[in-house]
Amino acid sequence: MSDPDVEIGALERLGTLHTELLPQLRDYVVEGPLADGARIPERELCEMFGVSRTPLREALKVLASEGLIELLPNRGARIRALTPAEVGELFDLMGGMEALAGRLACERISDEEFDKIEKTHGEMYFHFLRGERPGYFACNQRIHEQIFASAGNFALSSMARTLQGRLRRVRYGANVDEHGERWSEAVREHELILDALRRRAGEELAGLLFQHLRSTKDAVLRKLAP
Repeated sequence: MSDPDVEIGALERLGTLHTELLPQLRDYVVEGPLADGARIPERELCEMFGVSRTPLREALKVLASEGLIELLPNRGARIRALTPAEVGELFDLMGGMEALAGRLACERISDEEFDKIEKTHGEMYFHFLRGERPGYFACNQRIHEQIFASAGNFALSSMARTLQGRLRRVRYGANVDEHGERWSEAVREHELILDALRRRAGEELAGLLFQHLRSTKDAVLRKLAP
């Protein structure tokens, strides 16, 4: 007869491992060396992260639900490649959701929430000045997440997280490949977004966010062009 305490302890360890593994695996899929359509090297990743196949496969299921990878029946998993048409549709949808989040955030954001966004913007600008694209990208994404959180609409934030997951890999790829003028433009767009949010200018912020996503979409599609 099994010991309930032992079973509970094993489940707790598995849960902790899953929580720690998931963000690392997500970063690897988004920022790592694998090309679109490439198979996920499960054995290699188990050694890299020091885990067994069970927690790795549980984490892969989460990434599949986010649209980053595809699970292949009895054949593991591979990086999911988005077509240019899919990218365009997802960015247009994301732009509409961000515009709505901007309007709601201007109605509901607290001073404390704004201060956190302003601090993240400062960190993002620091990475920009140093040419540190991974740090810049992480702060950029966090700003958009904070605006959704400030909108105070759980359903909207939940849907946005799903879309952001599906677009994260192509957004990162475009961010790494964009140089000079567009990167500076993106930073300037964020400065205008922050200023509109500071003034609680809902309509203006909605327009800025939608256009920012449209510009990002154009950069991504340039990256995907043959």
